[in-house]
Amino acid sequence: MADGLDTGECDCGAMAGPLGLCVDYYHAILAEEQSDPQMYQWHAPVVCAYLLQHSSHAHGKYLDGQFRQLQLYVDQGLDALLRVAAHQVARNNHKAQSGYDPAPLAPYAPLPTSGSPDSFRAAFSGLPVVNGSFVADGHQAYGRRIEIIAAATVESWISRH
Repeated sequence: MADGLDTGECDCGAMAGPLGLCVDYYHAILAEEQSDPQMYQWHAPVVCAYLLQHSSHAHGKYLDGQFRQLQLYVDQGLDALLRVAAHQVARNNHKAQSGYDPAPLAPYAPLPTSGSPDSFRAAFSGLPVVNGSFVADGHQAYGRRIEIIAAATVESWISRH
């Protein structure tokens, strides 16, 4: 709950923070991204990490690709993930007629089929928010926090193998 009164536990195992459960943080991040192009750089890892931490909110068909994208991000960083995304968009262009290219994500582990992890060492409800902003202390600090959440997500899923 965005009113901060929810003191429960999220389905990812995290405790509610001042904004509420992780879903409240996720929606607040998505809203803030819309007015901050620099913050939007982390949109893909935010979406992938959120859906992998809250897989009951995700479409199972896409979780394997999201898991591989998150591994790429943790392994090679934001620039590599953005390059792969741009490559996929270019291939998906109706003029290119080449479609999705699985090669950039092939080196990464598939999504474990043993079920979702019960908890993660870092979750969205733990993100600091100052005056309604996730980037009050700078975009790089925000990016580091998203990296920590992404790494925690990958670690918990990898441990399911």
